[in-house]
Amino acid sequence: MDRFNELAAFIAVVEASGFSAAARTTGDSQSAVSKAIGALERRLGVRLFNRSTRKVTLTDEGRRYYDRIKPLLDEMQDADSELTESTLSVSGRIRIAASGTFGRLHVLPLIPDLLSLNPGLQVDLILSDFVRDMVEDRIDLAIRVGPVNEPDAVVRRVAITPLICVGSHRYFERHGIPKTPAELSEHNCLLYGGLTEAANWPFVGRDGRFSVPVRGNLWSNSVETIRTAVLADVGIGLLARVSLADELRQAEVMTILDEFVTDVRDISLVWPKRRFVPARVRQVTNFFAEAIPRRG
Repeated sequence: MDRFNELAAFIAVVEASGFSAAARTTGDSQSAVSKAIGALERRLGVRLFNRSTRKVTLTDEGRRYYDRIKPLLDEMQDADSELTESTLSVSGRIRIAASGTFGRLHVLPLIPDLLSLNPGLQVDLILSDFVRDMVEDRIDLAIRVGPVNEPDAVVRRVAITPLICVGSHRYFERHGIPKTPAELSEHNCLLYGGLTEAANWPFVGRDGRFSVPVRGNLWSNSVETIRTAVLADVGIGLLARVSLADELRQAEVMTILDEFVTDVRDISLVWPKRRFVPARVRQVTNFFAEAIPRRG
């Protein structure tokens, strides 16, 4: 069996998490897939998989081999595609990571158009406020709101969103509207992020930047929690405007202290650093680079 078939079988087993599932994916028999993996392991002189009756997992050597081989096979596939397919359509699997709230509000609504334009594309969308390790989790494209603290990553800023201090009309009817940041001490502030960071909100005044200690009865590492609490009249939040864009347009909530809040957050498309970026990743990146700014 030639090396390409061995490698294709290896990638299929990794991504399908098993031999029988890989056989269904490739259209080969399970015995053919097993033979290809056996031939590859004998040629390399290492064991690539840990096999049990319940599951198949990569060995450390198998993980390192996958990380080196997968981009090479992607490049071969894309080279073929560039000659045989229209550049307006791409195919294959792409793993996209985005924060929970931004992903739900602004990425997920774009997925139908993306798939309609590229019927052969398979999207694996991960929504989580936890920042994923792009290499370890095999993320092809991350969509981030805020700073990107990955020096090796390729970062493309596509939009900015202002930070806003925001609450519901009903909350302000009950408790009054603070006119200065100092008056926030008399209000229930909803705290997002690390405890130290969340308890000190940044503002700008005549003398420059300053922070105000705030407190409240709800703290969370989830933007969705703070957003929901603001809409439920619980208190005041400090959030990126994109988290409540529709509610602001419909006047369900209102911003306060606008003259004191000047910070913005970048919205960026991020690739892990790698020598080769598949055509499908480049095209999906371009799609989001055009579509996300239009969402306001």
